[in-house]
Amino acid sequence: MAINRVPVLKRCRSLGLDPIYLGIDKKSNRQLKRANRKVSEYGLQLREKQKAKFIYGVLEKPFHNYYLRADRMKGMTGENLMIILESRLDNVVFRLGLARTRKEARQIVDHKHIMVNGKQVNIPSYLVKAGDTIEIKEKCKGSQRYKDILEVTAGRLVPEWLEVDQENLKGTVKELPNREAIDVPVNEMLIVELYSK
Repeated sequence: MAINRVPVLKRCRSLGLDPIYLGIDKKSNRQLKRANRKVSEYGLQLREKQKAKFIYGVLEKPFHNYYLRADRMKGMTGENLMIILESRLDNVVFRLGLARTRKEARQIVDHKHIMVNGKQVNIPSYLVKAGDTIEIKEKCKGSQRYKDILEVTAGRLVPEWLEVDQENLKGTVKELPNREAIDVPVNEMLIVELYSK
């Protein structure tokens, strides 16, 4: 399995991204040593794609497949792409506050701690649907790990398209999000322009 091992704060600096979007509270004190070069149109489009891939933890091939899927759907391709990325199981676990970061959410799903509608799912890229119930397995609920996670994520805002019951480590997808509900700083139109060349 391919893994992106680039240091997170370094990558955030190079993409001009605030680490808070990844669930990380740290700030980097270093400044990026980049000459004030003019970035080409292609460079801007590529940076937006890299930003989206980095935030959601998706590699190139699956990301391209998501784009093709979004292109086949009705409506705006860019918005569809963001909705698909946002409805990945690892992202939903992160949004519900059952994990501190998307990487941790991915690990929780990989380790078979997640039940979707009463069935165990260990595929981070599983796409949730409206009405799905996501919860931590009964035998894992009492572990210290989840107590620590809830302590950290208690103050985090849960998007309105999700409903969470933190006492029981459970959440429901009320509806799929629309673009306004997705607070990720990505200009999806540039990604569409990049792929449509």
